[in-house]
Amino acid sequence: MNALTLPDVAAQVSRQALPLDWVGMCGIAIPVLIDGQRLSAIADAGVSLDDGNARGIHMSRLYLALEMLEETALSPTLLRRVLQQFLDSHEGLSQTASLSIHTDLLLKRPALISPLAGWKRYPVSIEAQLRNAVFHVELKIQIPYSSTCPCSAALARQLIQQQFVNDFANKRLEHADILAWLGSAKGIVATPHSQRSTATLSLRLKANVDELPLLSLINDAEAALGTAVQTAVKRADEQAFALANGQNLMFCEDAARRLSTALQRSSNIVALDVRVVHAESLHAHDAVAESRWQREAS
Repeated sequence: MNALTLPDVAAQVSRQALPLDWVGMCGIAIPVLIDGQRLSAIADAGVSLDDGNARGIHMSRLYLALEMLEETALSPTLLRRVLQQFLDSHEGLSQTASLSIHTDLLLKRPALISPLAGWKRYPVSIEAQLRNAVFHVELKIQIPYSSTCPCSAALARQLIQQQFVNDFANKRLEHADILAWLGSAKGIVATPHSQRSTATLSLRLKANVDELPLLSLINDAEAALGTAVQTAVKRADEQAFALANGQNLMFCEDAARRLSTALQRSSNIVALDVRVVHAESLHAHDAVAESRWQREAS
């Protein structure tokens, strides 16, 4: 008996001729290699269906092309190869291919003072597109940090000044008494409010970038903010963290400006969108600021 030819329904002519902007799969489980780490990721892969008479695409071909990501470090070059394979396997059907990868980058970060270290999670999305031979890559990175309100810091200082007046009015000032007062709960009657905050960086890379500059972008952003959240700490680290917050008082507007200015120095970025969210400990709502810029074409 001759083997029956399996039907290819996707190759049938569509009953309603209409091109589609994107057809593909979302939520594909894949491994990726970033900075020497094998990470669990979720991918969205698809192509345009420019031939309106074609009923559908060959989704299994997209899935199989993703195998290229398993053993090679993720880079713009690799992403372009994958997208080109998407198009080659859909010749005559598609002119645009796209791939989105969502994962958590794990970085081991040292404590501020002590020899301790711990892992921090940075959610990352990588979006690549190849359209009419034009290729580009966009990154989205979420970075947690601490923000201390400048207004509440000023109000707390005023209350401390008033308490000092109340406790030392008409008294002879002695160094030992003042030092003890500064170290007591009675003296420091108020503290400013601070909160865990998040910066989301959405950026487009230059077309000729060879590597994904995730680590350098995170380092530049945390250096600009000055108050990166910590992992394992001793008391000396906690004290250093309190000092960092005191020296980097920030409204959300300040944080957005710091990040936007710092990342403009990166020659790898052609466009940037910054969004910072301060999850207020004073209010039941968040404080948010955004900034964006795009380099003029040279």
